[in-house]
Amino acid sequence: MQATFADFSATPAGVSNAGIRYRHCHKASSHLVMGADASTELEFEIDDEERIAEATLKVTALVSKLGGSPGYAPVDVLVNGKALVQGFTVPGGGDLPQDNVLAVPGDLLRQGTNTLEIRTGADARSMFWLYRVTLDSVYERGRSERAMAAEAARDTVFTYTTERRLPFTSTWRPGPPLLFHVDRGEQSLPAQLGWRGQDGAESAISFQSNMSDFHGHHRAADGTLAEFRGRVIARGTFPEGTEGLRVHRFLTEEGWGGAWHSSGELRLLVEDGSGPVERVTWRDQRGNSGTAALCVADGLPGAAQDVTGQATVVEVSDEFEEAGEVAVNLLRDSREKWLAGECEATVEFAFDRPTTLTGYTLVSANDFPDRDPRDWTLSGSQDGVHWTELDSRTGQGFGRRFESRSFGIGATPAPFSRYRLDITGNGGAHETQLSGVRFAGFAADHFSGYYQRHDEGPIGYRGTAVAVRGDVAAGERTARLAVELERAARSLAEAARSIGKLAEQVRER
Repeated sequence: MQATFADFSATPAGVSNAGIRYRHCHKASSHLVMGADASTELEFEIDDEERIAEATLKVTALVSKLGGSPGYAPVDVLVNGKALVQGFTVPGGGDLPQDNVLAVPGDLLRQGTNTLEIRTGADARSMFWLYRVTLDSVYERGRSERAMAAEAARDTVFTYTTERRLPFTSTWRPGPPLLFHVDRGEQSLPAQLGWRGQDGAESAISFQSNMSDFHGHHRAADGTLAEFRGRVIARGTFPEGTEGLRVHRFLTEEGWGGAWHSSGELRLLVEDGSGPVERVTWRDQRGNSGTAALCVADGLPGAAQDVTGQATVVEVSDEFEEAGEVAVNLLRDSREKWLAGECEATVEFAFDRPTTLTGYTLVSANDFPDRDPRDWTLSGSQDGVHWTELDSRTGQGFGRRFESRSFGIGATPAPFSRYRLDITGNGGAHETQLSGVRFAGFAADHFSGYYQRHDEGPIGYRGTAVAVRGDVAAGERTARLAVELERAARSLAEAARSIGKLAEQVRER
């Protein structure tokens, strides 16, 4: 059975494998309002070759209050004109919608077009608020809810109008708009969000399940505390709404089992009018949670500069310690040198923060040209175990002593925290030497934090900034167009079913 749902908490209502008809109903921001003697009909399809032994129907609804008393709005639920339940009442007086699960016997269903009707009683004294309806084969319970959540999670860029009021006061005052985007690629919307700005201001908020509203608190940089609330005014598919803003994009790793493992991309953006953020925490609607403490590089991203001062020597294959001709001399602004007693030599550097290199410089030493490197490879790594080749040279040479030769790195690579120079050939001597190594590049944004999946323990979580090229942006536009076309196709299919049904009714007359 196809995923079948109607999500009235979205605007417009989100549907799959369903056509909707209303009577005496109207749409509110987060639900469908049904008064007395109202009805909502869903037409859904079951494949011609499929037989459903039993289906699971979930109706998420709330009965409005009658002043200070619980409300009353009984409903009948019918499947293909036959009563499934009659006079069913959802407890009134609550503030949150409730899930009501019903079993649908297979003999009420048929192959082809089926109709589900939810009808309020003529004696209803308050409103029946309908939020969501899902229907699945009992053997695929939850499939429609997952599909509905994935549909809602495609729009992950949110903008809210906001208001604040001081504690123990009654006046709400308008605040700056809030725009945010938090996406790990797991198709789950946030349930809670917290952030701290570089100026010391911090906020923590919790959302309605349909993301229509939030409530929380805000503490300004001067310590002033305020209640904080907002209402959504726009939502879109990334990168819609983020044009001109700095979205932090990280290639991430999760730490478990004594090692780090690749875990995809994380995108973060929080704009609340108070400046850049330094920490973001979240919990999504599946119960997963995480935090990211950001380290943002100074200056413009991608502005190449001399970053040699951020490097230290951590490994060397050989060095002449007795004469002081050691590898640390490579990073000093002097004419001292590194001498290795081998024709193939390796030196490894660590940076104090993830760094993207755009080029490097080698400086020949004071004597014996046959010790100069001729062939070498520069590689980068995050963990010192797995290495990525960045640049390789053969048949090189130096024309004089203490000559500096600079080499570019072609495509802009990912940022790495370790770099290794492997010299695989020299001018024919048994020793290899260099007087200096310089690095050009830029420090990358990165973060450190934790991630915790629902019902599991916390694990390490870290990431380094990913360079966004023009083809990536074009790919995102293509992906967004694909989503829009998919939605349009779904709407056309639903319209076609409705027209076909109308044509059948006309023929029968």
